[in-house]
Amino acid sequence: MSDLYGHTRSVVAARYALLTPEGLVSAPLPGWPGATCVVVISPAMGARFAQIFVTLGPDASGAGHRPDEELLLFVREGAVSLEAGDLRARLGPGGYAYIPPGCAYRIAPDESTAQLLVFQRRYLPLPGVATPAPLAGHEQEIVGAPFMGDEAAVLKNLLPDVPGFDMAVNIFTFQPGATLPIVETHIMEHGLLMIQGQGIYRLAGDYHPVQSGDVIWMAPYCPQWFVATGKTPARYIYYKDVNRDPLV
Repeated sequence: MSDLYGHTRSVVAARYALLTPEGLVSAPLPGWPGATCVVVISPAMGARFAQIFVTLGPDASGAGHRPDEELLLFVREGAVSLEAGDLRARLGPGGYAYIPPGCAYRIAPDESTAQLLVFQRRYLPLPGVATPAPLAGHEQEIVGAPFMGDEAAVLKNLLPDVPGFDMAVNIFTFQPGATLPIVETHIMEHGLLMIQGQGIYRLAGDYHPVQSGDVIWMAPYCPQWFVATGKTPARYIYYKDVNRDPLV
């Protein structure tokens, strides 16, 4: 039965948005024939990037050659085969790949279905610095580091922290009761997916309960803070823009 009186936890505000799974709507997207796609964050919301859920069935695929756009693909469920330039990779749950601008790619499910999280943005070249090459990895292979010395809040960086990359994609794991140590307020924009557990997220001046499957957009300078609640660790994967002049 549908919620009475149109109740939802979803909120779209001027400086942030919280989207919950039950309200998402799919639509076809170019470059993903046969796939089920849901655009959860985009410039239409006020963002400077896109965050997309893609479900690939047996007859679906993804392919393209984007001259000025880059992609980060993260496998949520299932497995896929990826070709990107000279890179060939099979990616299971927790696997990811970076596809730079100008790189032809093709991705197809290795099993009956696969679910992807995609971050997409226009790449900002940096004079004198080479555009990164395609790469693939698995989040389990990355050693996490305590965030600001707190071993209950562990951060994994999926992409190298070097000037050629203008985006970062990280995974945060919080033990129950762990928090961000400060209310962050910064120039970086975020797109976030809760991938495990639950917690409370402060967004601007509002506090929202969040759980696995929820999506959050945070505009630059939106005050933000998180505490993990419940009895299991809370985990989220998030995007941010990095390594570029603030006037660009």
